[in-house]
Amino acid sequence: MFSNPLIYFVVIPLLMLGALALCANIKQIRAVAVAGSVALMALSTYVLLEYLDMRAAGDNAPMLFVDSWQWFTPLNIHLAVGVDGISIAMLVLSSVIIFAGSFASWQIPQPKAFFLWLILLSTGVFGFFISIDLFTMFMFYEVALIPMYLLIGVWGSGNKNYSAMKLTLMLMGGSAFLMLGLIGIYYHSSADGHLTWNILEIARNGAISSGWQYFLFPMTFVGFGVLGAMFPFHTWSPDGHASAPTAVSMLHAGVLMKLGGYGCFRVAIYLMPQAANELAWIFLILTGVSVVYGAFSACVQTDLKYINAYSSVSHCGLVLFAILMLNTTAMTGAIMQMLSHGLMTALFFALIGMIYGRTHTRDIRLMGGLMKIMPYLAVCYVIAGMASLGLPGLSGFVAEMTIFVGSFQNADMFHRVFTIVACCSIVITAVYILRVVGKLLFGPVQDKHHEELTDATWWERLSTVTLIVSVAAIGCFPNFFANLIKTTFSPEIFTVLGLN
Repeated sequence: MFSNPLIYFVVIPLLMLGALALCANIKQIRAVAVAGSVALMALSTYVLLEYLDMRAAGDNAPMLFVDSWQWFTPLNIHLAVGVDGISIAMLVLSSVIIFAGSFASWQIPQPKAFFLWLILLSTGVFGFFISIDLFTMFMFYEVALIPMYLLIGVWGSGNKNYSAMKLTLMLMGGSAFLMLGLIGIYYHSSADGHLTWNILEIARNGAISSGWQYFLFPMTFVGFGVLGAMFPFHTWSPDGHASAPTAVSMLHAGVLMKLGGYGCFRVAIYLMPQAANELAWIFLILTGVSVVYGAFSACVQTDLKYINAYSSVSHCGLVLFAILMLNTTAMTGAIMQMLSHGLMTALFFALIGMIYGRTHTRDIRLMGGLMKIMPYLAVCYVIAGMASLGLPGLSGFVAEMTIFVGSFQNADMFHRVFTIVACCSIVITAVYILRVVGKLLFGPVQDKHHEELTDATWWERLSTVTLIVSVAAIGCFPNFFANLIKTTFSPEIFTVLGLN
């Protein structure tokens, strides 16, 4: 049907939507969800191997698997696709989390409608990562955001209506800034009047003047930065995470927030490098605040989901912080942090959902001694916590070390001071992780009814093992992932960004 494998990242979810609509019982719904997620994992693995073979054969093009289909001629809009090392990494991450999330949602109420909306969200995520046409990318971006309102408002818990509305309004506000920025880029995409939405063509033309870059860069960076939980636009994230069902929290924190960091690099910095160099200091201050503020906020929370949500604000702030350092080492660390945070946060939210489903509380003051009651889930929680605080051998260590080493390469006092400030988040993270582990898993059992609880089921074990193996793989084989990401920084991109 299609010779380019990338288009199947959109076709498979669409086929899943059609199959789910025809399902008549829970077994069929689960079968479709698992079969589709397995197909997406297989496809991402195939594309990864083909990409590595093409790079090994000497293909140094900025993007591989590039293809384009005319969509709307008057505005020169195409369904244009292509991937580099960063895109491939995000596709693999998305497929792993969707697979794990399918099993974490094994007993969700109203499963048919739930999975329909979840797969629609997944369609937007995959479409975003493979798109190199700005208009199409923005369309998939919105497709990924809109289902969040219903997924939280219908299947969420707590003050779910407030959380769903707050999340939707704040992300739509960011989308408004982003849309204006993309339209501005389009109208200044070419000096000869042949306007284009294609990212590669815009970068090659270099037609956006410095004056317009200074105007459009903040709009696009803020537009994507809202989704990346950049301070002070982060407040939607903790409320949204706290009310979202387990699989939605996994996909939201694990993948959806990565659209923000990916967009900041792919659009704001790649297409407007002059403004990025001149204005990066402003956003470094904001992202530096995100890193430390998010960690401090997590220390004072008592709700497990709020603790993890503020932790996500800190870790996602570190992604944007590293991207703004504008050197290859820090940027490589930023992408590795996106992978690491996506996996370990998905693991955290999966475990929190499993624990909440048994104890019916997320308040750490009301729990204790769970290591004796549910040892498997407790050990998994410890592993997730160790990855978050940067234990060597797990993904958090290699990602954060790469970020800090790359950030300190900037020899000026401003960058080095903020790097030291960001490093302080490691200590703060250790405080709240060890505090939660101590209160939640050890000590006396706070509720005698908890002694009757059961440990993880087979589908919960499959979900958690998938994520733990992925976290350990990045920690034990960092060179593979670093080399994959570095293939993005081809000579053409070095020229565009002026990287060192």
